[in-house]
Amino acid sequence: MSRLAPTLAVLSALLLTACGGDGHDDLKLWMKDATKDMKGRVPPLPEIKPFPVVSYDADERLDPFKAVGIDPERKAAGGGIKPDFDRRKEPLESYPLESLKMVGLLQQGKMKHAIIRAGNVVYQVKIGNYMGQNFGIITNISESEVQIRELVQDATGDWVERTSTLQLQEQEAKK
Repeated sequence: MSRLAPTLAVLSALLLTACGGDGHDDLKLWMKDATKDMKGRVPPLPEIKPFPVVSYDADERLDPFKAVGIDPERKAAGGGIKPDFDRRKEPLESYPLESLKMVGLLQQGKMKHAIIRAGNVVYQVKIGNYMGQNFGIITNISESEVQIRELVQDATGDWVERTSTLQLQEQEAKK
């Protein structure tokens, strides 16, 4: 079988060279006639307009890559309310209040605990715990809502109190 392979290769080469004659003259003539009136046209490149150089001087502005403008400003000790910046943050203070959901209530005696869901994690909180990103402290827990007192800065930089509530979220019945 190995002697037959070189012989087949030589025969195949001879057949291919025999078919390689110029038998396509009619096709070449038709292509020449069909393309004699065609001319290629490339549109000219658009003119490149130079843009004026604008100077940018940001020496006096805040650097957007520094955390100076992100943290709340600490004012000198004066009158009024202000948050405790030295207090250890609680886990629910890393979430915006809008993303937290009250999903239940636990009560043991007179002590009420709200069940709060943040993403896929569930937390148990009581009056005095902090939640939300505006120094919110829980002031009241009822069967239908959690009341929170937040400290936010107004336009002048003074700290003001704001009351927010977190409503109990009704669970849809699963079918």
